[in-house]
Amino acid sequence: MNRRSFALVFSASAIALSGFVSAAAPRSAFAQAAAAPVSPVTPRIADHVFIVSFDGGKPAVMKESRMPTFMKMMQEGAGTWEASTIFPSITLTSHTSMLTGVGPEKHKVLWNEWVPEKGMVTVPTIFSLAKKQDKNISTAMFVGKQKFAHLFLPGSLNGFSMPSYSAKIVARQAADYIQQEKPNLCFIHFADSDGAGHQYGWGTPQQIQAFADEDQALAVVRDAIKRAGIEKTSLVILTADHGGHAKTHGTRSAEDMIIPWVIWGAGVKKNFTITTPVTTYDSAATALYALGVALPAEFDGKPVVSAFLNAPAGATAGAAAMPGAAK
Repeated sequence: MNRRSFALVFSASAIALSGFVSAAAPRSAFAQAAAAPVSPVTPRIADHVFIVSFDGGKPAVMKESRMPTFMKMMQEGAGTWEASTIFPSITLTSHTSMLTGVGPEKHKVLWNEWVPEKGMVTVPTIFSLAKKQDKNISTAMFVGKQKFAHLFLPGSLNGFSMPSYSAKIVARQAADYIQQEKPNLCFIHFADSDGAGHQYGWGTPQQIQAFADEDQALAVVRDAIKRAGIEKTSLVILTADHGGHAKTHGTRSAEDMIIPWVIWGAGVKKNFTITTPVTTYDSAATALYALGVALPAEFDGKPVVSAFLNAPAGATAGAAAMPGAAK
């Protein structure tokens, strides 16, 4: 896909959402306080940050699936199989926390479908916060579900596309964009595993295959980062929005609430287990922290600093090396 073809995809999305954009709800108190004091700007750790979400990524099932790229990145980076999502443990609510750094009580996105009349999220996203600090930061989002359009705040994204439910198609389009545009902050969503979970059940052979397909999609993204010549200055976060049980999710049960969280790349410790608590909104805080973007005082998320080589003194308390790591 060349630059012009992606521009057409982006323009088509923008046109389709034009009425939705104009119907945005009034800004929340949090959004109005965006100019309030924030955390100090920290030195940039990475020039490019990618968040990749495996929809319905239940750790127990992912461990049973053929996911060599995911597992290698965990071994080459830092991670935990025991991170937590928010409640309700549903896709749009969780991803909104993942990409805004706040819990549902602040962002108030409690629905889970594309509902145009509800407008857009009324708190800043990581994309709008990054651009507020530096308008030259380039941002992009590639997703498999239409409901993510609720997070497309005006002026926050240089690229936005919903090409298909298929992770492989999403990954190919994201890969083309990465190679051409080298975004500084990019979110990529893989939907297949959630669809298989709802249709066949969590942990079924069909879902295990869906995770394998998504891992192949992840490999395409990894390869694109390398081909773009930005691998040494890139950081990748691998995570999920929720787990699942039977053919559903959304409860407070551990099956639904526990998710994986992996960080790989520039400035990250290798073969390292994160044992400090991690919640889905920490993805937002960590992404901005790595880019040197100041965090709003209202953030619930905190950077997972124990995963970084040059973390502040005392930040590594409670962390331990993965089995087999050098002592």
